[in-house]
Formats: sequence, structure tokens, C-alpha cells
Amino acid sequence: MSQKQMKEAFVSNHNGTSVLEVTQGLCLPAFCILCRGLLIILSQHLCSLHTWRTRFFIDFVFLIVPLVATLTILSSFVLLEHLAVIILGAGLVYQIYCRRTCCTRMPVQKILEKFMKISLESEYVPAISCFRVINSAFTAIAILAVDFPLFPRRFAKTELYGTGAMDFGVGGFIFGTAMVCPEVRRKYTEGSRFYYLTKSLYAVWPLVFLGVGRLVIIKSIGYQEHLTEYGVHWNFFFTLVVVKLLTSLLLIIFPVTKSWIVAISIIVLYQLALDFTPLKRLILYGTDGSGTRIGLLNANREGIISTLGYVAIHMAGVQTGSYMLKKRSHVKDWIKGTYCILLTAISLFISLYIVQVNVEVVSRRMANLAFCIWIVASSLILLSSLLLGDIILSFAKFLIKGAVVPCSWKPIQLSATNKKHSESLVSEAERKEPSLCLITAMNRNQLIFFLLSNITTGLINLLVDTLHSSTLWALIVLHLYMFTNCLVIYVLHLQDKTIKFW
Repeated sequence: MSQKQMKEAFVSNHNGTSVLEVTQGLCLPAFCILCRGLLIILSQHLCSLHTWRTRFFIDFVFLIVPLVATLTILSSFVLLEHLAVIILGAGLVYQIYCRRTCCTRMPVQKILEKFMKISLESEYVPAISCFRVINSAFTAIAILAVDFPLFPRRFAKTELYGTGAMDFGVGGFIFGTAMVCPEVRRKYTEGSRFYYLTKSLYAVWPLVFLGVGRLVIIKSIGYQEHLTEYGVHWNFFFTLVVVKLLTSLLLIIFPVTKSWIVAISIIVLYQLALDFTPLKRLILYGTDGSGTRIGLLNANREGIISTLGYVAIHMAGVQTGSYMLKKRSHVKDWIKGTYCILLTAISLFISLYIVQVNVEVVSRRMANLAFCIWIVASSLILLSSLLLGDIILSFAKFLIKGAVVPCSWKPIQLSATNKKHSESLVSEAERKEPSLCLITAMNRNQLIFFLLSNITTGLINLLVDTLHSSTLWALIVLHLYMFTNCLVIYVLHLQDKTIKFW
């Protein structure tokens, strides 16, 4: 076998892992981000060593290093990682409570009652930004780590059925993008929807360019491909183009608040087509039933047909984003919102079990009903974990007056007589603390980070014999790779640069 064939075989024919293991791995970064925020608050109270270098180091250690470990050497010890992070977080909360500068003589119950009455600045929801960044970081690590022997094969993309950790990446990316799409952020008025459809058509040209560019480069250098992932010519950028166009059209016809009805309708009809028409046979075996790749449809049948499932995921993300961006004035309102999202996630996991037993198991290749339910349920679990972490972090900021953590809510203690003055104090404190934050940097230039990760992954695969690399060498390469990508994005953020193609 050639080197290319060996690498293709190395990432093919896998059956995935359990839904529970993937969920455990997804929730860990949420608790790591909470610990990172608590450490920043405590360090602000004790000292003022907050240069961009120290902040970058803290963010990298708490966001990137645990993800690399979870996907490699500590993949079998995720519960122990959770326990360690929870103990660390509890210790930090205790230290902050002991050093509190607010409500110093109040009992805990009174402090909590007072905390419930404060407002949280909700111009944006930090949990959405963190969700998008976690998914980007996870994907960036996985696309390179999968080529090394230390990456567990159960985490790789599944061939036909199953739930691999990497299977979540694509669906999670689309779900995260949908939560912040222009329609959710109300960037149009009722009389200008067709104008924004035109804007959507214009906005997809960079994705078309990137998709064609990737196709040309992959074919010209003979880079390894997983043929049954999307097909011969199709890739993820083309899927994003089709999903963007179809969902923009749907959101002109249907209101944003009814996106969940559209999502359910699309995926149920699609599953019925898979079960009662030759559509499933077409995806798996082509038009002649023998797996032919002759003709544009046969060559790219997985990528083309699976876009229906991703459209449903996008519409579910739109509904979630609409719910998340609803105006909530107090902490107790966000606690109720977090509870509703968690309850929905649990209900979807129960539905997933029923669907897998009675209809069909998860298939990323087809993006079937079970796959879409799994992606949405896992996304909501991650979101609820991030929201819970934000609420705890807000409580810690409430205890330490003047504490500022980038990419988090700003607690505002309103008085009946001087609401505006209270708000101005928060904004003034915020201005004194520059936004030295890797999460904000990655969220700001997410597409550039994704492109940079793909390019550096390709270069490393061309320069390094990944199949025969030792565990130590693989870990060094992965950390250097992520350090370089994150540093580039961080420097762009420090220079106040947002790179867009449209």
C-alpha cells in the first residue's frame, strides 16, 4: 500500500463510541472555561499580573490543553478529568467567597437572595461564543490528531452508523453558526427580507471559492481523502453553501420563532424518504446498486443528499438562538432559561434512544433523523453547561467588586433611584480592562482559524510521518500546532483585525 492508501485506511471503517462518552467529552471544556474565569477573578484580587502573554497562557492551558488530552492520552479517563476540574472549581469558588468584598457580613442565604435580584448585561450571550469556540478548537485538534496512532479510533468519523466524536464537529459547527445568523440577530426589517436574501447569495461566494480551492489543491497534490464522507468532489464548504441558501429562503417564508416546526418537518420527511423510497439505497450504493461513482450525483451522493439533514440542524439552531437572545433581566430568568434548555436536551436524548431502537441508528453519512436529534441534543447539553458556568462565574464576580472576566456577563446591581449610574460603573470598569481573551479572538475570526487549521494540518501531514509517530512526538506536534494557530488569531485580535471576505 502507498502512504496515501495507508492514511486513508487508517481513518476509515470505524464504528464510533457511545453517546454518553461523547457527551462527557463535550461538557469538560465548559467546566474548564469556568475554572479559567474563577482563576482570573482570584488573581485580579491578589495581584495585577495581566499582560497579554499571561492571559494567552491561561486561556491556552484551560481551553486547549484539556481538549488535546481528552482526545488523546486521557481519552479513557474523562470522568477523572471532570472530577479534577470540579474540585479545582470548588476550591476557587471557596477562596473567592472567603476573600469577598461584597456582602462581607451576610450569611450565604442572604447573599444568594441578593444575587438573584441583580441584572446581567445581555446584549450578547457569552455561552454562544464559547460554544462556537469549543467546537472550533475541538475540530482543529481532531482533524490533525486523527492521523496519529494515539488518537482513539472510536473517536474518528464513523463509516456508516455510529457516533464518533468527530461526527459531532460538522453538525455542531452548523448549529453554532445558525444561533448567530442575521435572521436571529434581527438584522432585517419586515419590508427588507428579500434584500437580505440577496445579501445571503453574495455572502456565500467566499465559501464557494474555498470549496473549489480545497478541491483543486487536494486533487493536485494527491492528498488522502475519506471518500464516503462527502464524495469525490464535495466537501464541507459546499455543504455550508447549500445550507446557507436553503435556510435563507426558508426564513423568508417562515418566521424565526417557528423554525423548530420547519426543522421537525424537514427531518421527518427526509427520514420517511430514506425508509420508504430508494433514497437510502442511492446514498449507499449509487444509481446502479454497485457503488458506482460515475456521474456528478453518484460521485457526490453522500454530500449532496445529506444537506437535508444539515438544513434541519440549522433551523433547530435558529430556534435555539432566538430563544437564547430573548430579553432576560435577572439572574433567576437565566436560571429558568438554562433549566428549559437542559430539559429539552434530556427529552431529545430520550427521543434519540427511542428512534435508534425503533427507526434507525445515528448515521453521519446520511445525516438521518437520529443523527440530527443527537447533534441538537448534544449541542443543548453543551449550551446548558456553559450557561450554568456563566451563572456561577457571575456569582463570583458579584462577590468581588470590580472583577472583570472577558467573554462573560457583567453583573449590574440596579437601584430603584439610579439605574443609569449603576450601568455606567460597569461599563467604566470594563473599559479599564482590555479584552485579552483567546475565546473572543477565536470567535471573532472563526473562519480564518478554521482555514489556518486546515492548511497547517495539510502541511504537517506532508512533512511528518504521522502513522509511525510516538506518543510523545505526537503530543508535541499537536500542542505546537494549536499554539501556533491560536497565537496567530490572538495577535490579530490584539491588533483589532477582523478578516472577512465579504
